[in-house]
Amino acid sequence: MHRAWLSLGSNLEPERHLRAALAELRASFGALIVSPVYRFPAVGFDGPDFLNLAIGLDTDLDAFALNDWLHALEDRHGRRRDVPRYSSRTLDVDIVLFDDLVLSGPGNLQVPRKELAEAFVLKPLAEIAPDVREPQSARTLAELRAASPTATAEYERVDLDV
Repeated sequence: MHRAWLSLGSNLEPERHLRAALAELRASFGALIVSPVYRFPAVGFDGPDFLNLAIGLDTDLDAFALNDWLHALEDRHGRRRDVPRYSSRTLDVDIVLFDDLVLSGPGNLQVPRKELAEAFVLKPLAEIAPDVREPQSARTLAELRAASPTATAEYERVDLDV
């Protein structure tokens, strides 16, 4: 079994899409470790705020198969791939960490995910996995969060009842 840490976000009907995605993830992978949900401004484009959270799950899929499964999940929830990469979306699910792997490709698969440096990924993930180590720096997520320029920033917590 592998441990995967994922980032989920949505800024188009986010409550509906995030709840549905979590239900599908639970149905396929069982128990999840789920962070609180936070509201973050869009990064890389002007658009509505995102709701973001992080989850941990155990899987027998390898990173490539899990990535394919997650893309299919996004597609089932109306994720458009014919628009600029940085744009509004119904659902965005990324593998941030997968065991202690470091890998890149195919497509946009990158582990650890470079967005780990962004508050919308790091804050929720560090809350549920503070002692997990980022494999390239060997620093814990709590250490990365404490060293982040946004470490003291406040973000609105949103109750999705997930």
